[in-house]
Amino acid sequence: MIRPGVIAAELGLAAPALDGADHEVLALIAEQHQRLRRLIGAPRRWRGLLRRVALARAIRGSNTIEGFTVSVDDAFAALDDEEPLDADALAWRAVRGYRDAMTYALELAKERDLALSLDTLKALHFLMQQYDLSKWPGRWRPDQVFVYDEDTEQTVYVGPDAEQVPDLMRELVDDVNHHDSDLPVLVRAAMAHLNLVMIHPFKDGNGRMARCLQTLLLTGGGLLPAPEFVSIEEYLGRNEHDYYRVLAEVGGGSWQPGRNTSPWIRFCLTAHYRQAWVVERRARLAAQEWMKAEELVDAAGLPSRCVEPLSFALAGRILRNATYRQLVPDISYNLASRDLNGLVKAGLLTPEGENRGRRYSASTVLIGHAAQVRLKLFPKLLINNDPYELIGARR
Repeated sequence: MIRPGVIAAELGLAAPALDGADHEVLALIAEQHQRLRRLIGAPRRWRGLLRRVALARAIRGSNTIEGFTVSVDDAFAALDDEEPLDADALAWRAVRGYRDAMTYALELAKERDLALSLDTLKALHFLMQQYDLSKWPGRWRPDQVFVYDEDTEQTVYVGPDAEQVPDLMRELVDDVNHHDSDLPVLVRAAMAHLNLVMIHPFKDGNGRMARCLQTLLLTGGGLLPAPEFVSIEEYLGRNEHDYYRVLAEVGGGSWQPGRNTSPWIRFCLTAHYRQAWVVERRARLAAQEWMKAEELVDAAGLPSRCVEPLSFALAGRILRNATYRQLVPDISYNLASRDLNGLVKAGLLTPEGENRGRRYSASTVLIGHAAQVRLKLFPKLLINNDPYELIGARR
């Protein structure tokens, strides 16, 4: 009989028994999520923009780990279905594929009683990898898999035999669908991530699939109004070395279901704590940037619809006509161009390029306003502590 909440030990890696420190860290994360809920739970004019920032950073972070490095602005371009500013062709195809998979996952998350299936996972993989049919998008791998570290020129992990993959993945899906599990959703999602990575069911894209699956499962936990805010994909992208290190530690070089998974759970809980801290800081900053944008738009005598795009530029992002129209729906290309030109004439934006390739960034004046907002809100450097060290200091 399979115990709900963990994959059977003979088939997959099992969740560790949580100790007192783990439960205290989970409580810290819950406190942070509650603060975030107060900030973003009620309708806020700047919440939609903050969600887009979170999604773009998650897409960028997950692809960066795989070597597909793009800027945050290019991640926004992918969301807007626009051409990239700087990304090369391969990275751009990978980012667009991940965007499609994440969009599908976020739509699935809206289902009241979501039941994961093997076909759902295969569909997600197809969306990610459809740009390269040699990677077998949407199909299990046909043979043995070896994870090779190009830096050390060594094989660092050997997955289970290909013949085991269908049964292992069926067991993973069955485990995920046990909603009556006593395990916290943060732990269940982390274990699904870990098991998919270690099973390595696909020929390529396993890391991205595991991170996307984790984000999808977090959406069903009722943690926050929007799943983008609880994803740790951005954190994993910023801490790639530590991410690979803990996977190597837990994996032990080959498929070994009996391995201790506690280091992985502690790594993920630390990631959630720190990412929630970052998102809370961004939410507070977004509110202040919005108010500053309102003040500047009003002083320039521009229409109020310019506030959200200007707030976007205040945050250091690049504006294009398409971006403007995504932020301000139901306006024409010409009207968006007129607004952008008005912001340029007001000395708030600086244009670059011509015609369809034209882009707009914060002017020197606007950069100065952004610095003042940040300094007023965060006068001192805030240190993001390790939650396990934090609870140790409290004892």
